[in-house]
Order: sequence, then structure tokens, then C-alpha cells
Amino acid sequence: MTSQASPPPLLKLLAHEQRWNLVRALSRGDLRVQELMARLGEPANLVSYHLRRLREESVVRERRSSSDRRDVYYSLDLDRVAFLYRAAGESLHPGLSRGAADPPPAPAAAPATRAPGPPPRVLFVCTHNSARSQMAEALLRHHGAGLVEAASAGSDPTELHPLAVWAMAQRGIDIRAQRAKPLAAVADLPCDRLVTCCDVARETCAALPAGAEAQHWSLPDPAAVEGSDEARRRAFEDVARELRTRIRFLIAALGVNP
Repeated sequence: MTSQASPPPLLKLLAHEQRWNLVRALSRGDLRVQELMARLGEPANLVSYHLRRLREESVVRERRSSSDRRDVYYSLDLDRVAFLYRAAGESLHPGLSRGAADPPPAPAAAPATRAPGPPPRVLFVCTHNSARSQMAEALLRHHGAGLVEAASAGSDPTELHPLAVWAMAQRGIDIRAQRAKPLAAVADLPCDRLVTCCDVARETCAALPAGAEAQHWSLPDPAAVEGSDEARRRAFEDVARELRTRIRFLIAALGVNP
């Protein structure tokens, strides 16, 4: 006899078509309610209801825009979704948990791979090109293992923040040679993916390079944090950690296997 059990909460949550489509939209970048309404073709009250259900399960997070405080960005917690999917599989059969199934034989040292053609190029943009976009550029270049080209620029560039250098050094990445650049310096370079790391740049900059697939990462500005040295370092560490997670999923989306 098989005991009766309800499906895992994640499967019931995402079985609803509108919630599934919300998650799919947010898997491509952070969006506001009005943008989700346009993508789903649904009214604000319905989108807000389903977002609330997703937030209750901590699948979706919200963050108020640094540019227009009346706006809220929603982001998908991909790490949590991956964990819940694995847990759902294991609840059906322990052999579906990660690492339980026998993998196919692999060569002793599997080579890094990517799709044929030139390597994908990603441009990260924030306002000052001093911290978030610089760290994102360095992380993608490092973890992309030469299979992805990364660059960054700012709508109003200043200079590389010393705590950005520190945060990357904690991860064994040296960015002391990187320099803040204006968007004009990269405007003519080919770009496959444009990632804005700053709400201000996304919402107010009219000179973003066109022609590339765009997505937004709503990240707080660690350089704006005031207080003790410890608090400021922690802000940079938090952003670096969030960037590392997003970079990992970006690499997968680009179809490369470092």
C-alpha cells in the first residue's frame, strides 16, 4: 500500500499558468509590476496577487527602486527554486535527488565548451561604473573561463571603488587594473547581452546601447552605504555574493560550460 501525500508546495504553486509565466519572465531579469502586466497581458490586481503568493514561498523577492522609490522590482531567487525542485524530485523518489543517478561516463578532464561561433559578449552598466558593474565584469570573466567576453561602463563614470577591489580580492580576483569607462567607450562594440546593475541607469539613461538582449539586476549600491568600515565592507560582500549567484545562472543561460 502506498501512503497518500500532497504534491510538494512548489509544484502546486507553479502549476498555476499565471504564476508559471511570472516565474519564467523573472528568470530573465528583475521587473516591475507594470512590466509584468505587459508581458502577461493581465491587470495589476491579478499580477500582484500571484506575486504575493510567490513571495509567501520565498520564491520571489522584492526591492524598492533606488531611482524611483514608488517603484518595486521583483526578482526570482533561482537558488531557492533549484533547491525546492530537487526536494520535490526527492519526495517522489530518492533517486531523483541531485547526484543520486549514475552520470554517463565522462573523460578524465572534460573540456570547457560553448556553442559554435564567437564567444558571447556581455556588457554590464551602472551609473558610476565604480562597483557593481565592475565586480560583475570581473566575476563573469573569471568564472566564464575565457568562453565569455565581459565589459562594463557607466552612464556617469567616476573611478573604481577601493572596496570593490577588496571584495574581489577576497575571491582571488584582482581588478586593480580595471578602470571606470563611459558608455561612449563601448557603444560601438558588439554586445549580445546588456545587463543593467543599477536602477538609476536603467530608468533614466537614454543612451544605453541598442541591439542586445537586455535584462536588469536590481542591486543596492554598496558605495552608498555609510557607517563603520565593517558595515561598508559587508555591503560590498553582500553585493559580490549576489552577483556571483546571478553570474552562475547567466553563464548557464549563455550556453557555455566552463
